[in-house]
Amino acid sequence: MSLNALLEISERTTNIVKWISVGCIFLLFGVIALLCVKGRKQYDAKKLAFAGVTLGLSFVLSLFKVSPVPNGGSVTAASFVPVLIYTYVYGVSEGLLVGIAMGLFNFATSPYILTPMTFVLDYLLAFASIGVMGLAKKFTKKTTFNVVLGTVAVYVVRFVFHLFSGIIYFAQDAVWMELPGWAVSNGFVYSFIYQCIYLPADCIIAAVVLYLLAKLGVLDQLAALMRPKKSAAPAVQTEENAA
Repeated sequence: MSLNALLEISERTTNIVKWISVGCIFLLFGVIALLCVKGRKQYDAKKLAFAGVTLGLSFVLSLFKVSPVPNGGSVTAASFVPVLIYTYVYGVSEGLLVGIAMGLFNFATSPYILTPMTFVLDYLLAFASIGVMGLAKKFTKKTTFNVVLGTVAVYVVRFVFHLFSGIIYFAQDAVWMELPGWAVSNGFVYSFIYQCIYLPADCIIAAVVLYLLAKLGVLDQLAALMRPKKSAAPAVQTEENAA
């Protein structure tokens, strides 16, 4: 398939999915807001507010980036850190929702896909990997170790999804740099090289920032601020008090 044909398919598919993703963003936040109204504790107003704050911060940080490869991957200014903190505090399910929302925002602002399957892999599943950080507190009792290992785990899962997306893409045509014939004919090798150019660097930046935040005690302070305050248990009326 020629490069022009690939670009034409990508542009057509991207435009369709872009508007679908915008609708999904509103639907996602509508569902969360509805759960808040219904009084579901796991989606209380405080949690929703911090979801919006961390998503906003992550989006702003994602604007400061270096793109060593075309049509996608970038090394950002620790753009995953705010949503990773949110997930570390609130858990896996909340992290999945925030991750998917972040993926949809990224696609809506700078869309690029070849097929609907690459959209699912690159913008939904790859960003949903943020939910893995929700397991980090269970690793050990050492926060610095947990957040670093959790960050690496998130990026490993993200790497896998981007890898398979790249295999689909590069299997169609090798379009962005010259490689030996054996690499061009192997979509796996091509995609692996592509992801290795930017994802490890982005992971290291995020892990270092989270390590420093944990080491300096800032992460604990943020977690205390974000967690809902436990209400005091109501006093139990005894027979003596009643008398």
